[in-house]
Amino acid sequence: MATVKPFICIRPNEDVADRVAALPYDVYNRREACEAVAGNKLSFLNIDRAETQFDDSVDTYDMRVYAKAKELLEGMISDGTFITDSDSCYYIYELTMNGRVQTGLVACASIDDYQNNIIKKHENTRADKEADRINHVDICNAQTGPIFLAYRANEVIREIVNKTKNEKPLYDFTSEDDITHRVWKISKEEDVNAIYEAFGGINSIYIADGHHRAASAVKVGLKRREENPSYNGTEEFNYFLSVLFPDEELMIMPYNRVVKDLNGNTEEEFLEKVSKCFDIEKVTDPYLPEVKGNIGMFLNGEWYRLLAKEEIKVSDPVAGLDVALLQNNILTPILGIGDPRVDKRIDFIGGIRGLEELERRCSLDMKIAFSMYPTSIEELFNVSDAGKLMPPKSTWFEPKLRSGLFIHKL
Repeated sequence: MATVKPFICIRPNEDVADRVAALPYDVYNRREACEAVAGNKLSFLNIDRAETQFDDSVDTYDMRVYAKAKELLEGMISDGTFITDSDSCYYIYELTMNGRVQTGLVACASIDDYQNNIIKKHENTRADKEADRINHVDICNAQTGPIFLAYRANEVIREIVNKTKNEKPLYDFTSEDDITHRVWKISKEEDVNAIYEAFGGINSIYIADGHHRAASAVKVGLKRREENPSYNGTEEFNYFLSVLFPDEELMIMPYNRVVKDLNGNTEEEFLEKVSKCFDIEKVTDPYLPEVKGNIGMFLNGEWYRLLAKEEIKVSDPVAGLDVALLQNNILTPILGIGDPRVDKRIDFIGGIRGLEELERRCSLDMKIAFSMYPTSIEELFNVSDAGKLMPPKSTWFEPKLRSGLFIHKL
């Protein structure tokens, strides 16, 4: 059963929360991060990506970068930009995008639950990406970017969240990308206890986004255990900062694909090979799939709808995903893309960018594009429950959680 506990939160003063809150560190390259923090010394990206405080002669992963992050964080705590709550609480984090509301609970999850697979994964992680956040968390002595977790909805938690949302929020602001962010604090002892007990009855929690941050937080916790052999399990390093969303609140957007060439095939040869596994229909408008088993394809200025034939549909939780149908029946056998994680001929475009971005890329540096039907949250749960891994770039979650609104000190 899951241990999801309240915590003492370090958070921005409400007067500056809108300027502190920043998109996750990994949505930017170094140049973009530098541009994003220019003119905003309060942006949490200054801390999350502290290489922005140095010129290009200092490597992104230089230990001076992490020391700078710690210095900036401690400075913002000292000068009152951040305040430290006196009580151990849960928080509600509501995001509204295009009129759609998504509400999660901010809390700390257990590294033991991660180790014991109560918190389930669906992606592999890379050691180099983990090392960066391990250094950041360990040297800052704090977790600053929450892991995006999901769980099957619970009526007790839902009622407490809905009741609390009738109160005045701590924060209420709209960010530059038109996402509205609102935060409430759950501090009543009976509500805190009820939420803790409710999660104790939940036997599976799922990482929706943030696999590298989760793995890094767990490894820092295990490192601290080695350094403190008399630990008793209650220390803060045994837990990691999370925002947990019920499945009914979540929307997954498609993760589309573009490919540089047809792998030596003419268009006629390519379409002939595709037709063995998919029925092909030319359509007049840009095609965004509306049902599972349909894929949009843009080739030479024309849009097509690909309908998967029954013989390639399978019940396996991974092989049955639309992204896997594309990979196993077109990308690998026809286009020669065996490992999409390393092949330079393929690129991935989040659904938030729209179909226009697929057409644009095909006019610039790519030959063909595929628009996907989004993976469902239930499919993500099924893959995780089966102990399997999704193909890379299977899910795109929007809106993105902001960093800097909640900090968990170790």
